[in-house]
Amino acid sequence: MDELVHLAVADGIATITLDSPHNRNALSAQLRRELRDHLSAAIADDAVRVIVLDHTGKVFCAGMDLKESRSADSEKQGVNEFPAILEQIWTSPKPVVAKLAGPARAGGVGIAAACDIAVAVDTATFAFSEVRIGVVPAVISVTVLPRLSTRQAHELFLTGETFDARRAAEIGLLNSAVAADELDAEVKRYTDMLALGAPNAMAATKEMLIGRRPSSMDDAFAQMLELSAKHFAGEEGQEGMRAFAEKRKPAWVPDALK
Repeated sequence: MDELVHLAVADGIATITLDSPHNRNALSAQLRRELRDHLSAAIADDAVRVIVLDHTGKVFCAGMDLKESRSADSEKQGVNEFPAILEQIWTSPKPVVAKLAGPARAGGVGIAAACDIAVAVDTATFAFSEVRIGVVPAVISVTVLPRLSTRQAHELFLTGETFDARRAAEIGLLNSAVAADELDAEVKRYTDMLALGAPNAMAATKEMLIGRRPSSMDDAFAQMLELSAKHFAGEEGQEGMRAFAEKRKPAWVPDALK
């Protein structure tokens, strides 16, 4: 059976490519399994600093494979597997960048929302089309709702309206929408910046961003002061300050960026 998801690593960047254009990169059982495996491999690889989710074909991801979802088999429906993928991306200690050269629907939008950075061509379109086929955008709401205001979420989830990349960027679903011939450069701009960050500091910053804040400001400051002191005194913090003083790149920066 041909692989539907590919992994390539170069210069600290792991590129995971969805390669199932015959069904618009729909989240079939095979694609979900391979995506999870490659995400796990990239996260575990010390040489990887940033993960990019790319795709072949005209569509980034059309959501769940509806042919399989009609099955009574819960494994084919992805009842447990797809939430695990979204959580894997959301909690990855390494930043994840979505690169959309085409539209996303339903679960595909959930994947883009789970990524730390999402960049799309300005011709890409998006929709939460679930209500129009009689289902609920429940699972993807976990990653999508933190990106949207309540008003935007109500409108787009309830109407199922198709909207363009410019609006997706305006409402916080994307970081950037660019012309097709600028997409590669825009993604590289982000990956180059992300690769400059210290690995442990990046992981701790991601954990801080997605974690729950203490209920009181005093507790929040105490927690953040402890986190700050730990990293100032840590190996990365000390190396970063030495590098700054010596006017050189820190040791963790990939050779390609030095």
